[in-house]
Amino acid sequence: MSELPVLNTDAIWAIINEEIDDDTVNQLLWHHLGYRYDQDLNQWDTTEVPNEWQEAYPEPPNFIESRPATVKLTRSIPKPNKQLLKKQLGFQGYKIGEFTPRQARRATAASWLLSHMQEEVAQKS
Repeated sequence: MSELPVLNTDAIWAIINEEIDDDTVNQLLWHHLGYRYDQDLNQWDTTEVPNEWQEAYPEPPNFIESRPATVKLTRSIPKPNKQLLKKQLGFQGYKIGEFTPRQARRATAASWLLSHMQEEVAQKS
C-alpha cells in the first residue's frame, strides 16, 4: 500500500471533493478497518479486522464499486455519528439528479471515516 493521507477533516473533504483517488479511499477504509497486507505471505492479515467484516470480506472489498460493501459500511456507523458530515463539516450532500452512485459511495466512505475519527477521540478521553 502506498503512503496514506493523514486522516483528518482535510482528508474527509478531499474524499468528498474527489481530490483523493478511489484506490486511496479504499486503502484508507481498509487500513482503518484493520486490514493489513503481509508481503511475506502475499495475503491479507485480518487479525485486527472486526469479526463481522472478516466473515463477510476475508479480503478487503472495493467500497467504491461494491454496493453491498458500502451498505455494510453505512450500517456499521453508530447511530449518533450518522449525521457527522452535516453537523461537523457542514456538508449538505449532493443535489438530487446531480450525483452518481460513485459519489454517494465516496460520501459514505467519508462519513464512516469521520465517524471512526470521532470514535478514536472518544476512546482516548
